[in-house]
Amino acid sequence: MRSPAFTTTWSILRLVMGLVIVAAVVTQLVASVATTVELGRDLGTVIANFFSFFTILSNVLAASVLLWAGIDARRRDRTAVESPALATALACATTAMIITGIVYNLLLRGITLPQGSEPVPWSNEVLHLIGPLFLLLDLLFGPRRRDLPWRSVLVVLAFPLVWVTYTLLRGPLVTNPATGDPWWYPYPFLNPNNPGGWPSVLVYIAGISIAFVAVGAFTVWIGRRRAAAAESVTITS
Repeated sequence: MRSPAFTTTWSILRLVMGLVIVAAVVTQLVASVATTVELGRDLGTVIANFFSFFTILSNVLAASVLLWAGIDARRRDRTAVESPALATALACATTAMIITGIVYNLLLRGITLPQGSEPVPWSNEVLHLIGPLFLLLDLLFGPRRRDLPWRSVLVVLAFPLVWVTYTLLRGPLVTNPATGDPWWYPYPFLNPNNPGGWPSVLVYIAGISIAFVAVGAFTVWIGRRRAAAAESVTITS
């Protein structure tokens, strides 16, 4: 079982990481807005597109949950587990961030972006690498997680399913501000206008869905395993 001092220290790390993620998101947004104004593109569309990236949404979720968890730990008994709502939110944020890190570093890192879409280097690394790694470490080594039921995996899946539905419905309704194409998709593997068309898109969606189920189940399993281990230590002591 983690000591109260450890829980206090980790809660501070959660607060710091949450603020770093917020700073990274805001920095990238400011840079995107400045480039948009400079190039004379439609500002409203660019901002809406910015908050349509799964990376941005997952990082906003992660920052919100980390700040919530950090503040919550300061208010309650340091040896107590988090509420069911916070535990579920942590599982959702952790799964989303791990998937963000995997997908970006395996599929998207190194892809050339349209002029004016270049990421801020340090912000990009926080959003795609440092943030996901912290959430993984938080899952494995942070304060004890609540023993969530397996059906929580379905809650974890709700966020990406809503996002991909929104993305595919919105895509053909938006003109790409960088290229002028009569569509806009946040990631090339979700664009049915690319070679491969819809079959390729559906294959990627199926693959990523399987990945979400696997990572979500892993996240819940780790929480259950750590809860059981903590209970056994409590009983033997």
